[in-house]
Amino acid sequence: MNISYFIAKRISFKRTGGFTGTIHQIAVASVAIGLAITMISFMILGGFQNEISNKVFSFTGHYQGLKFVSGNAFEESPVSMKSDFFQKYHTLDFVKHVQGFAHKPGLLKGDEEVEGVLMKGVGPDFDSLAFKNSIVEGRFIQFFDSAASNEVVISKKIANKLKLAVGERVTMYYVQEPPRYRRLEIVGIYETFLENFDDKILVGDIQVIRNLNAWSADQVGGFEIFVDDSKKIDEYAGEIYDFMDFDLRLVKVTDKYLEIFDWLKLLNNNVYVFLGLILFVAAFNMVSILFILIMERTQMIGILKAVGAQNKQIRRVFVWNGIRIIGRGMLIGNGIGLAFGWIQSQFKVIPLDPENYYMGFVPIDWNWPVFLILNLVVLVVITLVLFLPAMVISNIKPIKAIRFD
Repeated sequence: MNISYFIAKRISFKRTGGFTGTIHQIAVASVAIGLAITMISFMILGGFQNEISNKVFSFTGHYQGLKFVSGNAFEESPVSMKSDFFQKYHTLDFVKHVQGFAHKPGLLKGDEEVEGVLMKGVGPDFDSLAFKNSIVEGRFIQFFDSAASNEVVISKKIANKLKLAVGERVTMYYVQEPPRYRRLEIVGIYETFLENFDDKILVGDIQVIRNLNAWSADQVGGFEIFVDDSKKIDEYAGEIYDFMDFDLRLVKVTDKYLEIFDWLKLLNNNVYVFLGLILFVAAFNMVSILFILIMERTQMIGILKAVGAQNKQIRRVFVWNGIRIIGRGMLIGNGIGLAFGWIQSQFKVIPLDPENYYMGFVPIDWNWPVFLILNLVVLVVITLVLFLPAMVISNIKPIKAIRFD
């Protein structure tokens, strides 16, 4: 039998009353609350990053393949869908989907107001399922084989500015020489809460842009490329670029919308600082509880030394006691954190102001590897700290300790 562990069980918080028992409970609570809050912070941070990233990616893909052009115009130079890249991208295992798109600037005229917008033309290959989560009213556009569709999906912000609703028809004047216009029917309204999209973009049939630009049926403004893991965008970029036609350039969406993704990365720093503070408080509490326990058990330490117990055996008694406290605190903390995550993900009980947070509720991300690493970090760091107060035992003299009162 491990004598150190046996003694640690005998003096555990379950068998201790009064002041020391209260201190034990405080130590357990500090570990539990600290771990729970840190888990919740990582859940919310991951959910927030995923929610924003997925909104951007559903609108733009993970990469865009565009033709080399001079300047920074809203419109793209045409690219053929018969290019080697589009015909052979299936050979890249990590590429899930590639779709064509094109942009055309213009003025959207409502009954009373006019708004400058950018029409994004998409075709039947557009991943409407990924975009579906952003549609708040109506439906996505339908495509026809024989003619261009006049249906469009506009943002809620544009709809409010121009006082438009689903089912209404509007006129869009396109910027070109000579100017041309089209009558469009609003069939859906989307909302991403991201200014880059909601302020100016409406989604329509790419065939409308082909007709306006006199493009052939196989020409598009560029390709939107989706991969199987958005976290490997930098890793996949080189291989995709080597696979593309010589006249195409590859643009990472994380670079195109750098301000959004840099902001999301900066949020990590807040959570890491918070984790450091939580670990410091929990470690400080554990050191305090062990010092109190050592002071209370000074006579016991003296007796153990008098009967021949070694310092390392006595130290293990208090380290084991500390580990039992940590274990109980971690068990409770995991229960609180996981319960909060489940309740929020199922019932969305905590709402958010979309104007400030870009979403209507607190999102949750179930990142189990992060939870495991977090538990290991808490366990290892606080356990190592336990050895600091235990070192005091070496300086306790048996005679003085037995007389200690």
